[in-house]
Amino acid sequence: MKMITAVIKPFKLDDVRAALSDIGIRGMTIEEVKGFGRQKGHTELYRGAEYVVDFLPKVKLQIAVDESVLEQAIETIQNSACTGKIGDGKIFVSSLEQVVRIRTGETGPEAL
Repeated sequence: MKMITAVIKPFKLDDVRAALSDIGIRGMTIEEVKGFGRQKGHTELYRGAEYVVDFLPKVKLQIAVDESVLEQAIETIQNSACTGKIGDGKIFVSSLEQVVRIRTGETGPEAL
């Protein structure tokens, strides 16, 4: 089992969620986060004064998947979150040693 962590632009969340749902991924955890990468923030004007916004709003998704659907899930996130512009985000994949469904006690892929 794998944990996919994707950091994407907030307005792409609905597209990504719908695309993942279409391939059968039923659950995910979402967090509103702030950060920056190569784009290093940007400058804005407020009441005539210019200031730098270092941390940009992003959405972090965490999705636990079975290895059999990992590549399809990554491709789906990449295709649905892409705008072709800087700041589209990143996808990280890590191993999950164990998953337990609290309500039933199921473990492993059955718990997903």
